[in-house]
Amino acid sequence: MVLISSARDYVGRMLQDISGMKVLVVDSQTVSIVSVVYSQSELLQKEVFLVELVDSMSKESMAHLKAVYFLRPTSENIQHLRRHLASPRFGEYHLFFSNILKTTQIQVLADSDEQEVVKQVQEFYADFVAIDPCHFTLNMPLNHIYMLPAVVDPPSSQNFCDRAVDGIAAVFLALKRRPVIRYQRTSDIAKRIAQEASKLMYEQESGLFDFRRTEISPLLLIIDRRDDPVTPLLNQWTYQAMVHELLGIEDNKVNLRSIGKISEDHQEVVLSSEQDAFFKANMYENFGDLGMNIKQMVDEFQQIAKSNQNIQTIEDMAKFVDNYPEYRRMQGNVSKHVTMVTEMSKIVEERKLMLVSQTEQELACNGGQVAAFEAVINLLNNESISDVDRLRLVMLYALRYEKESSVQLMQLFNKLSSLSAKYKPGLVQFLLKQAGVDKRTGDLFGNRDLLNIARNMARGLKGVENVYTQHQPLLFQTMESITKGRLRDLDYPFVGNHFQQGRPQEVVIFIIGGTTYEEARVVTLQNATNSGTRFILGGSVVLNSKRFLKDLEEAQRIARASSAV
Repeated sequence: MVLISSARDYVGRMLQDISGMKVLVVDSQTVSIVSVVYSQSELLQKEVFLVELVDSMSKESMAHLKAVYFLRPTSENIQHLRRHLASPRFGEYHLFFSNILKTTQIQVLADSDEQEVVKQVQEFYADFVAIDPCHFTLNMPLNHIYMLPAVVDPPSSQNFCDRAVDGIAAVFLALKRRPVIRYQRTSDIAKRIAQEASKLMYEQESGLFDFRRTEISPLLLIIDRRDDPVTPLLNQWTYQAMVHELLGIEDNKVNLRSIGKISEDHQEVVLSSEQDAFFKANMYENFGDLGMNIKQMVDEFQQIAKSNQNIQTIEDMAKFVDNYPEYRRMQGNVSKHVTMVTEMSKIVEERKLMLVSQTEQELACNGGQVAAFEAVINLLNNESISDVDRLRLVMLYALRYEKESSVQLMQLFNKLSSLSAKYKPGLVQFLLKQAGVDKRTGDLFGNRDLLNIARNMARGLKGVENVYTQHQPLLFQTMESITKGRLRDLDYPFVGNHFQQGRPQEVVIFIIGGTTYEEARVVTLQNATNSGTRFILGGSVVLNSKRFLKDLEEAQRIARASSAV
């Protein structure tokens, strides 16, 4: 709750102290920051009658409106403001920045305000997109940069690190904490971001971070996506993660325009645990239970409407909702969830995802190379399986058995190139170069550490509750190590001369390269155990397999081009 309430509080404070009709001016990043914590109707209640983007504003004078600017403190935004203040369109200007302003930037603003229309300039540290109570993202546009050595593109690499440090700093300023910082030893970019964050918090802006000390300092742990490349490659079977994997979620919104006949008001739907009670209750439920819960919801409303149509299938539900306008007005929400589940059921059937997913989970969770090779070959030969699913299966097999079966790997690579016209040669090899066993810190497949080997054997003997959701992200082990005080200093060193006595009560884990909703679920469930440690998860973007593969392809393209120079 803490991240959403912090961001809401900042936005609320910006708007409530300025009376009268207002225009809210945002940039391409802060529009996301505001939209996930404030709905349009809530903005209207605060007398915001217009929202404009800072780089595409009209020239029309509106002196009767007061302008509330909420921007990231970038040099581009400062230049936009200079131009806007040179010929003001609004009666008053209230300037709020989502992070720390440089003294030179404040000077530029002061010099530009010749007509004295600026009433205040403030820093409100909401420089992160709080998608869920314990999950934030930075929506970083060039996310593939983390896979490339800094020398390939130094300016982009520096911009990437700066944005990560800004976002992390804002989270801790919002929490009013200064953490001790640890990072994954095998990742150069994790080390660099950790050192720059430490420099900012303990040297450059030490006064700003000088909060009341807690007995045990909070922990900031910076890790690299490449330590667990398996999680973003898997199909998902719990509601929120599945929607993102099959339909895509952006800033808690799902675009349904590509689905056939769909009413105007459902072309883009909001999927927020804060605004939708059914979603909050079901976001971590598996697909089977979710179908039952939606049916129950529809049944309840049938009772209210004194309708006795018997609903048996998802298609029946969709028909019922479509034919019942009064019902839709009462609960547009049900319609939204039925539409999404119907669409996802179609995709699952078309792409034979239950078949694919069973083999994915076996590859991720259980040993047995001969059977795994056979299962992957069978699926590659199955004409119903899509190219992207074939690619993901070969990647998962390669990550699991890269050291054990070079001959079989070559067979799979050749098979893949002969079957998939779209397959970019060398992409699986590039993944192994990026995230192979020699590059990883954690025990990804539970076969390095004796404790994990024993745990996997015990799980194998007991059997699993659900074959489709047996995978646990590596993050689960990392959190367990933190709560038990077992996170090794050798693998995750501290920055500077800091160390931690005792178990931290607050931990922010930042994943360079992006988080997944499967990991966000694990964090929420861990927090619910009341272990005494509260975790917050953040990352550069929120991944699904499509985005992860796109980043991989882009990094491979740039790496090839730079080696050809």
